[in-house]
Amino acid sequence: MSRRLPARAPRDITEVAEGRLCSGCGTCAFVSPDAVRMVDDLAAGRRPLQLLPASSSSTRAALRACPGAALAHDPQAVPANADPGLLPGWGPVLEIWEGYAGDPELRYAGSSGGAASALALHLVESGGAAGVIHTAARADAPLLNETVISTSRDEVLARAGSRYAPASPCDGLAAADRAGTSGAAPYVFIGKPCDVAGAAKAATERPGLREGVALTIGVFCAGTPSTAGTLELVQRMGFAQPQDVESIRYRGNGWPGEAVAVGTRDGEKYEASFSYADSWGAVLQRHRQWRCHVCLDHTGEFADVSVGDPWYREVEPGEPGRSLVVVRTERGRRAVAAARASGALVLERVANDVLPRSQPNLVRTRGAVWGRIATMRLLGLPAPRYRHMPAFRSWLRDLTPRDKARSFVGTARRIRARGMRRPATVSESAPPRQRTDAS
Repeated sequence: MSRRLPARAPRDITEVAEGRLCSGCGTCAFVSPDAVRMVDDLAAGRRPLQLLPASSSSTRAALRACPGAALAHDPQAVPANADPGLLPGWGPVLEIWEGYAGDPELRYAGSSGGAASALALHLVESGGAAGVIHTAARADAPLLNETVISTSRDEVLARAGSRYAPASPCDGLAAADRAGTSGAAPYVFIGKPCDVAGAAKAATERPGLREGVALTIGVFCAGTPSTAGTLELVQRMGFAQPQDVESIRYRGNGWPGEAVAVGTRDGEKYEASFSYADSWGAVLQRHRQWRCHVCLDHTGEFADVSVGDPWYREVEPGEPGRSLVVVRTERGRRAVAAARASGALVLERVANDVLPRSQPNLVRTRGAVWGRIATMRLLGLPAPRYRHMPAFRSWLRDLTPRDKARSFVGTARRIRARGMRRPATVSESAPPRQRTDAS
C-alpha cells in the first residue's frame, strides 16, 4: 500500500518537497548547505535533497527559513506610510512609478522596460553594491537556469529578460552573507516573490544578510513552469531534441517580446519564435508547479522594490517596454530616487490604483487561493501557512458564487487527478545539455 501524506505541517525539508509545498527558491540550501542540496528535477523543477536527518540543527534551520511551508508579514516592520487600502491584498506600497531603463539597450532587452536591470546596475556602477545576484541561462544546458553574480553592464545586459523556468537564486546568497559578515560591499538580489521572501526569512538565520544585501528587487510572477514546459515549447518550435537548442529567450527584445529559440535542425542553423500568448499562454503556464497555485504573493510583497508589467492599458505593436515600479520600503525609495536622479531610470509617478488595474486577475487569485488551501486542509493534505496576509475577505468579496465553488470543487478534482494524496518524489535528472559536434 502506497504511503499517504501526513495531515500536519512538514517536519523537515523532505516533507516540504513531498507535500508539493516547495517553490524551488534554494533558501534551504543556502542556510544549511551541509543539510540540503538543490537538484534539477525536470518534471517538477529545482528541488531540495535533504542530506541530514530531521533532528539535526541544520535541517531545522533550513525548515525555519523555508518560504514554501510558511510565510508571514511582520506588522511591526510595515512602514507607517504604507498605503492602507493596498496593504491587505498587495503588501506594503509606498509609491508606484511607471517608466523604463534610461539605457536603450537595457530597455529593449528587458521583459518590460528593463527597470529591474537598470536599478540593480545603477547600484553597482554608483558603488552601492559589489554585484547583482540573479538568474541566467545555464552555460552548459541553456534550457536550465543557474544563479550568477553580475558585476558589469555587459553581464547584466546579457542576462536581462525573464526566465520562465525553474530557478533557485537564494542558493547564491553566500556571497552576500560573507560581505555582510566581513564588512565588504553588499549585493543586489533579484528574484521572484518567493525568492525574495526566502532571502528575507534567511536573514533571521544568517544575520550577515542584513548588511550583505543592499537591495532586494522582486519580479512579478504568475507561477514557475517546470522544465517540462520548456521542453514542450522547444518541441513545438520544431526542435527534434532539446540538445539541439543553443539558446532560448522567453521574453524581451521588445514588449512583451517573443519566445525565441536558436539552435540546429537537420544539421542547419535554425531559429523559431512564438508570441507571448502562444508561449506563456498556450504552453508554459500549464506546467506551473503546484505551490504556485496556492501562492498569495505574486508581486514581491517582501521586496524593497518590485517590478512588473503595466497591463492596465493595451500594448501597441512595436511599443518599447515600460515597467511598473512598486516602492515598498524606505531603502527602496532611496534607491529608486537615486536611479531617477542619475537618469538610470526614466519614471513618472502614477496613482496607486494602477497596481490592481495592472494585475486584475491577482485580485481574484488571492481569494481563490484561500479556497484552495481550505480544500487541502479539509482533505487532510499539508498546506502553506500564512499570517498577516489576509485572503478570506478576497474570497468573500471578489469571487463570484461560481468562482467560490470552483475554488473548492476544482481543487478537489486537481488533487485527485494529480494523485496528490501520495508524497511527491524528488528525482535528480540529467540536464538536457547542448549538443556538441562530437555528440
